[in-house]
Amino acid sequence: MVNLKKIAHTVQQVAEAISLAVGIETEIVDDELTIVGGTNLYRERLGQKEESGNIENNYLYGRVLQEGETAVVEDARRDITYDYSTVIGTTQELAEICTPIKAKNKIIGIIGLVAFTKEQQQHLLRNKESMILFVERMADLLASKALETEALHRIKTIQNEIMTILETIHEGMLAINEKGHINYCNSNAEVLLRSLREHIVGKHISYFMPNTPALKVLENGEGYTENEEIYKKEYSNFHFIVTARAISGSTKPRGVVISFRDIVEARKLIYNMSEMSMSYTFEDIVGISDSIVKVKKQADQVARGYSTVLITGESGTGKELFARAIHYSSPRKKGPFITVNCGAIPETLLESELFGYERGAFTGAKEKGKVGKFELADGGTIFLDEIGDMPLHLQVKLLHVLQNRRFERVGGNKTILVDVRVIAATNKNLEEMINHKKFREDLYYRLSVIPLKIPPLRERQDDISLLKDYFLKKYNAFLNKSIKGFSKQVEELYRTYNWPGNVRELENAVEYAVNMTFSNEIELDAVPPRIRKYYHTPSVGEKESTLQDCLKRLEKDIFLKKIAEKGESQNAKLEIAEELGISRATLYRKLAEHNLS
Repeated sequence: MVNLKKIAHTVQQVAEAISLAVGIETEIVDDELTIVGGTNLYRERLGQKEESGNIENNYLYGRVLQEGETAVVEDARRDITYDYSTVIGTTQELAEICTPIKAKNKIIGIIGLVAFTKEQQQHLLRNKESMILFVERMADLLASKALETEALHRIKTIQNEIMTILETIHEGMLAINEKGHINYCNSNAEVLLRSLREHIVGKHISYFMPNTPALKVLENGEGYTENEEIYKKEYSNFHFIVTARAISGSTKPRGVVISFRDIVEARKLIYNMSEMSMSYTFEDIVGISDSIVKVKKQADQVARGYSTVLITGESGTGKELFARAIHYSSPRKKGPFITVNCGAIPETLLESELFGYERGAFTGAKEKGKVGKFELADGGTIFLDEIGDMPLHLQVKLLHVLQNRRFERVGGNKTILVDVRVIAATNKNLEEMINHKKFREDLYYRLSVIPLKIPPLRERQDDISLLKDYFLKKYNAFLNKSIKGFSKQVEELYRTYNWPGNVRELENAVEYAVNMTFSNEIELDAVPPRIRKYYHTPSVGEKESTLQDCLKRLEKDIFLKKIAEKGESQNAKLEIAEELGISRATLYRKLAEHNLS
């Protein structure tokens, strides 16, 4: 807001200059009738109010502020509208020329030329026209100065806002001129360049970023975005993600703005914006059975440390869920959690997936190279699922990383240090694989510093009902249904079924049933056929109280459990027969008797 108080020093100088030029006392007040500048008597009253500060009293200054026109009072002592002092008879002033100060059609104050003696009065009236012209020019001068000050204040405010933004953004910022010298850097640039601002500004950009592509932007004006750049110096190395934008000039760029961040921080940002940032805790693991409660307690205690963990268990038991819970219950929970399925990635690509590769490392490699999962997991946890499927030559490199916390990208020679906690998981018997020379013994002992075995669902009978109700609620919401529960037959089947696919199979079965059910209750016909065939339906009039009936039921249950555990292939049936101590022919006959062929 334009205000005479903001230029009070200039106002006082103008008042003294006017008085010196015309030989008459000068008073300058603002739009609130506060005396801002003046000579002699008025100088002694700086900061006080004229006309009691009330514009509505309709005295001289109030009228001029409202009407915006120059006024002349030739005989102040006889003009009762001049000032309150004329009403009470104490007026000292004899005459006055009063001119408004206008800035952008707004009156921001008044200049008054005041005669206190007869000589001054006669001089003012004799030269009235020239004095009005002069004081109006001085009013314009003050208005221009006030506007200039206000404009500078706005510019300074905007500049402060911009500087605040530049100082608070999470990236380092540099501005270089047309010759490549640094004109500006923010506080994050100081941190990233490991130098003080006074040692950065003024230096050529090549001092910190030798051969930077930003210099080419000065030549062609073509900026670039998120370029990975590595700068090696005697005292330190920098690994940045850099964006450069040209500052337009008349014929060529007059500078470049460079924003950059440490590549580790950039990876964390990518991670935090991805789905992988979903957190899990041990409370998300559903189960009340003794076996699952015990392993949850063990895992919770393990989470507080930094040691490598090996999670074993059958497929579908929730090994990854335990790994996530360990990470998000650990001191590393603010770092990334990166998952690698060693069995799902082709052997030829697994090394580059884990450790990344440099530009041109092999045919088909990305132009800028690629960051590996271990680098992405720096400061957090990497989960190596299906570790038993990792080829032997990579097991050697993994062992080296676990021992030394460093590695090299494929096709590179730069050593990369990482701070990563490793959690591995497998559904295979690694000790048996060691005996068959399919898994390295030294890697096994390095991985299994803290072993955790997740129990299969068949050992968690108390959790089956809890889990199926949990999944029913989940898929009711997902599929917008309102199924109330399960029939008694389904309850019985789910309770007695062996669940070779464990929790994953149970979830899939419930999802299938919710999709196939259009009533309020899940019936047998909505159970997946591969599970439904294991339901025993008593025939009409069937007696189950005799010893023979009980033995038949027990025999069928044994076969059902074995088939659920081993499968239905020829090799699986041969294995079942061997375990039960019967011939393959007897097995087929028994399966036919129980309608299990």
